[in-house]
Amino acid sequence: MPAAPKALANPNLRLYFAGQIVSMIGTWMQQMALSWLIYRLTNSAYMLGVVAFASQAPTFLLTPFAGIVADRVNRKRLVIITQSFAMLQATLLAILAFSEKPLIWHLIALGAFSGLINAFDLPTRQTFLSDMLETRAELPNAIAVNSSIVTLTRLIGPPIAGFFISIAGEAMCFVVNAVSYVAVIVALFFVTANQKPFAGERPKAIAQLKEGFKYAFSFRPIRVLLAMVGLSSLSVMSYSVLMTAFAKDVFHGDATTLGILTAGVGAGSLVGAVYLATRTGVLGLGRWIILSSLASGLGLIGFGLTKSIWIALPLLALVGFGSMILMAACNTILQTLVDEDKRGRVMSIYTMCFMGLAPFGSMAAGYLSTVIGLGPTVIASGVIALLLAAGFAARLQKVREDARPIYIERGILMAEAELKVLNS
Repeated sequence: MPAAPKALANPNLRLYFAGQIVSMIGTWMQQMALSWLIYRLTNSAYMLGVVAFASQAPTFLLTPFAGIVADRVNRKRLVIITQSFAMLQATLLAILAFSEKPLIWHLIALGAFSGLINAFDLPTRQTFLSDMLETRAELPNAIAVNSSIVTLTRLIGPPIAGFFISIAGEAMCFVVNAVSYVAVIVALFFVTANQKPFAGERPKAIAQLKEGFKYAFSFRPIRVLLAMVGLSSLSVMSYSVLMTAFAKDVFHGDATTLGILTAGVGAGSLVGAVYLATRTGVLGLGRWIILSSLASGLGLIGFGLTKSIWIALPLLALVGFGSMILMAACNTILQTLVDEDKRGRVMSIYTMCFMGLAPFGSMAAGYLSTVIGLGPTVIASGVIALLLAAGFAARLQKVREDARPIYIERGILMAEAELKVLNS
């Protein structure tokens, strides 16, 4: 990874990423343990979708307003607050799991609390990443390394969770996650951020909200990227809510089986993130968005057809690779295009498309799986991914033409006149 040291040479990023590694392992453990607990209590794929909906719906409703907050307040302080509330949520979940008879509505309520936290945490952390950098040129590599950490911990956390569940139950996973937040909170206190102060008179919140949406959806490159993220999250990535049902009912396994399947997705995601970390710029990512959607689609179709876990694992790795490349590539292009004073709002819309539309997909996937079965539901998601790849390919040239002046202005691309001088 010859390009990775560009991000890791930044002491702020090293400290922040160290805390993130510990915290994200705990987060993946909690997510897997929660899914297993829900399915153990209800034996219903539909209820998996219901809890996922409760956990993610607040992101759809509140994230645009969170973007305004992220553009107005000290982002470092806000991330410390949201991470502290996330620690509280994990603690309450552990207390509930240790009780003799946890009720499903308790899990739904705590899921909604988590969604409320994430609505403010995710867009703020996306924007805060740029505050720790010295120049915008460092951003693509920093995003790639951050994505590598997310996927590496996804490879580590679920197998550990499977082991903990088998010997001590789901509650211990929630305890580990609560403790893991200490690492990232302590790291944040020592990070130095370079957030630019707001210049001029602050407009009203509603006016800022309208301005953010108008800015995002009136510019074709941002509009197309957000649509790709939103549609993929809604229809393609909803397969993840069914993984617990696949582990138990299709592959006839236990929590360890679920951990292995989740790690398979993580392995593919890690390969994608490592590849992105080796890149030195944003150019060429448009083609990778098409290829990644194709990879996800083919992997999902194959996964929906197979009954063998050994065939399923490489197919899930292909899905993880495609999903990682698609989301990270869209994130990187967006952050290199957006104006600095609108970054928080645009990234909140990105989060709304990424995380906010996911609950509707989760509900739909949970319901469809009870009507047409687990396999056909996943196959349908794969077909949609192939259609999205074709749609983006048809628009890529126009997106490039619209983005070109901005990239020339910011030094990412050279103007034709400069190229002629260099080539003469």
